[in-house]
Amino acid sequence: MFSGIVEEYGTVTAIKKEGDNCHFTLTCSFVGELKIDQSLSHNGVCLTVVNIDRAAGTYTVTAVRETLLKSNLGTLQVGSKVNLERSMVMNGRLDGHIVQGHVDQTAVCTGVEEADGSWYYSFEYEVAPDMARQGYMTVEKGSVTVNGVSLTVVNSSISSFQVAIIPYTHEHTNFHTITKGTVVNIEFDIIGKYLSKLITFR
Repeated sequence: MFSGIVEEYGTVTAIKKEGDNCHFTLTCSFVGELKIDQSLSHNGVCLTVVNIDRAAGTYTVTAVRETLLKSNLGTLQVGSKVNLERSMVMNGRLDGHIVQGHVDQTAVCTGVEEADGSWYYSFEYEVAPDMARQGYMTVEKGSVTVNGVSLTVVNSSISSFQVAIIPYTHEHTNFHTITKGTVVNIEFDIIGKYLSKLITFR
């Protein structure tokens, strides 16, 4: 479980394909604190640490075919910047919102607009009516996770939404690399999914 408060972005140093799986090796400042089997969010995708090379300052995670199909991890290249967050400590403050690390689908950036020191990012995604009825959608002023970042939705529509990015988030996450046409991972609010499911059963 995560909160959507990205700790930092890591850098991909190697990619190795093995059958339908893909092994990603990354470097970040807290490699020395990681443990094998630890869960770590990568652009919002929960992946398990399978190897650590402390001498090189790197660690490796594995993404299966389903993950590669439903996320933007398959587009990563050596040198790509990836938003990282370690799992949430349950006795601390929930500064973002409840994030599972189970990416629902991808979205495409349709525009970036500067707004006197901050930025508005617009995203568009494919809508499946049956999934939308189950809460796979955004709502005005609700929460959404974009590349692992907990954000507040503005200008929500059936298949698009905007988020406002402050300078700190722009600098310390990979949002500064997102431009028109960039594919991002999105996870819709789990509370909305549960409420939609309950209404359906009623």
